Amino acid sequence: MRKVVSPFFVVLAFVLSSCSLDDDQPNFYFIPLQVISAEVPESFNLHETYEISVTYMLPNGCASFEGFDVTPIEQTTRNVVPIGSQFNDPECVDGMAEAVSTFDFICLYSDTYLFRFWTGEDENGEQEYLEIEVPVNQ
Repeated sequence: MRKVVSPFFVVLAFVLSSCSLDDDQPNFYFIPLQVISAEVPESFNLHETYEISVTYMLPNGCASFEGFDVTPIEQTTRNVVPIGSQFNDPECVDGMAEAVSTFDFICLYSDTYLFRFWTGEDENGEQEYLEIEVPVNQ
């Protein structure tokens, strides 16, 4: 028995195959956001959770905060980088703006913690950090 393909399905397949999402140019990309300051407790208690507040710069009106990249470098050393998304918009509003976001941190080790908050790059392209040590109560 022979099946006949409906003209509707042929037209639908043609229309869908001709759709383009402009794969050559993504409409956004991720960027690190420069830290201005951070508020951390004076000390930690083992196995407790703390809220850490970070003030950072949004470089323009087309950037928005997405979250934090908290990377363990050593057992009690953490690099903290706020991550933003930058939209490709030729009519982007210029102007930097400060913003504040928080993240929760659980103290798992009894040694002093070193937080390194990313503040940008120097003139040689070297990464710069605001470093804050937080002792753990015994």
